[in-house]
Amino acid sequence: MIAETGHFALILALGIALFQTVVPMLGAARGHAAWMDSARPAAVAQFGLLAIAFAALTWSFVTSDFSVALVYENSHSAKPMLYKITGVWGNHEGSMLLWVLILALFGAAAAVFGEHLPPGLRARVLSVQGAIGAAFLAFIIFTSNPFVRMPLPAFDGRDLNPLLQDPGLAFHPPFLYLGYVGLSMSFSFAVAALIEGRVDAAWARWVRPWTLAAWVFLTIGIALGSWWAYYELGWGGFWFWDPVENASFMPWLFAAALLHSAIVVEKRETLKSWTILLAIVAFGFSLIGTFIVRSGVITSVHSFASDPARGVFILGILALFVGGALTLFAARAGAMTAKGVFSPVSREGALLLNNMLLAVASLVVFIGTIWPLVAEMFWARKLSVGAPFFNQAFTPFMVVLAIVLPIGAILPWKRGKLGRAMRTLVPAVVLAVAVAALTYAVSTGNSGLAVVGAALGSWLIAGAAVDIWQRAGGQVGRLARLPRADWGRVVAHAGLGVTFIGISLLMAWSVEDIRVAREGESFEVAGYQITLVDVSDVQGPNYISTTATMRVERNGRQVAMLYPEKRVYPVQSMPTTEASIRTSVFGDIYLVIGDAQQGGGWAVRSYIKPFAFWLWLGCGLMALGGLISLTDRRWRVAVPARRAAPARAVAAE
Repeated sequence: MIAETGHFALILALGIALFQTVVPMLGAARGHAAWMDSARPAAVAQFGLLAIAFAALTWSFVTSDFSVALVYENSHSAKPMLYKITGVWGNHEGSMLLWVLILALFGAAAAVFGEHLPPGLRARVLSVQGAIGAAFLAFIIFTSNPFVRMPLPAFDGRDLNPLLQDPGLAFHPPFLYLGYVGLSMSFSFAVAALIEGRVDAAWARWVRPWTLAAWVFLTIGIALGSWWAYYELGWGGFWFWDPVENASFMPWLFAAALLHSAIVVEKRETLKSWTILLAIVAFGFSLIGTFIVRSGVITSVHSFASDPARGVFILGILALFVGGALTLFAARAGAMTAKGVFSPVSREGALLLNNMLLAVASLVVFIGTIWPLVAEMFWARKLSVGAPFFNQAFTPFMVVLAIVLPIGAILPWKRGKLGRAMRTLVPAVVLAVAVAALTYAVSTGNSGLAVVGAALGSWLIAGAAVDIWQRAGGQVGRLARLPRADWGRVVAHAGLGVTFIGISLLMAWSVEDIRVAREGESFEVAGYQITLVDVSDVQGPNYISTTATMRVERNGRQVAMLYPEKRVYPVQSMPTTEASIRTSVFGDIYLVIGDAQQGGGWAVRSYIKPFAFWLWLGCGLMALGGLISLTDRRWRVAVPARRAAPARAVAAE
């Protein structure tokens, strides 16, 4: 009965979502207060029903109810409890249920915490949110029902993909979905504003926290996925430009652009049409990511499903919402008039350049991701677009972005002088040059990449410090009184700088060694003495592990004892690699044990990864900066009432 209860809750949620789509929108059009207010309980009810459905599916996994087909396909009685729970979303159907649950969560949050929104705008926002929920609920119920029963209950399950039985992958999808789906709120606000015919500073202040929250969750989700790829796959890399990696990265770039654009709307009431467009496109790329992962049109190690029918359904949802929103945007274009005026050398100009760089960089990633599919469809050619293309095409935009970011933060609104801004940033320039010289002096690998990356990262960090010091008027006592949004911005910008340093030095100075080693044998890698002490078999809860004991020494002193593993999961007969990593501030020692060799000994891979920790530290600082900004008291108090304006006038550019 638990599975049937969950299925029934899904059907009821679809009915509530359809009600939430139609009635509040009609109420807003007719000025009917009761109909508009019905959106709030409907949004909360939809979330409650989806929570029941999700709880029912989770219970089926936890209790190993193998009469449910999804549990049979993705679980096993011997699997640890953590992975029984995370198995709920380690598959297509369960992950889509989590997707709509998070969508409903954002809608319920807007209903509960949106009391300061004008009733008409709130009703339209929740109505659009309900329409998205209805579309995806229909997708789940008709093509991806997670509660289908087995004709004959199985004795045990087929287990979860061993690659997904890992803490990093346990938490990666929920955070990623919180980011993906969080952008639906920005989209709903954009469409509601277009329908209402009003875009102003108050609207920008309402939409910014939702966008910021989505961006923070996306940052954490992408970082967790990258971290998992780094230590779990055993190849020593942190980013492969895989289509599914790109599918999460593109919305992140557009969300970053939207955040900066919304600041201009709030402060200067300009770039409004551009901000609306970014809100539509950012969510559109979230839907494109969903399509890539679940349609099977592009092969990826991360993809969930390969059913073309499901892909067509998602493509229809994408066309309906993004196509409809862009059509509405085009219909309003005639009423849009430029309002704000600013010099190219101004904070507005710098933020616009920032937006263009982020948007074009995202489009470059999109072209590289989708081009193999286009080539196969139109020219029947099998192409592979790999890391060299992305590194060469994407990196220049990030270099320019890093150069512009500190300057834009210093420039005044409306009109500024580049010379004055650069004089303010002289300490940052000096530090960047000094770091570049030091990096060149100690370079052990690709000195060009290392020097440029370290200089740009130092420039960003020092520029953030100069920015916050200037805002405090050069007085230590005023630093604590600055708005949290200011602190959040500089922490995020500094985090980007730390990430630049980590990525560039990691890529430039990495050392790789692949060899066959016998038990008791020692070898040297980049100044470290590594000894394969022994190799033994260990029985895990649902796997058999070949575990190596390896001692790492430097200058005769033991640095670490590491235990890399090669696991085999008998149920799926699938091996996995478990790297053992000794992490420090200035570098990782990364060891992998491979297969036994016919002539004796074991395949061993050793990597020295300088400054790898800085990559994760930088991502953490960017997310922390976003969280600090979200705690700014301006997001917790009522937004000032909108200034009077014609009801149907679009104050947009």
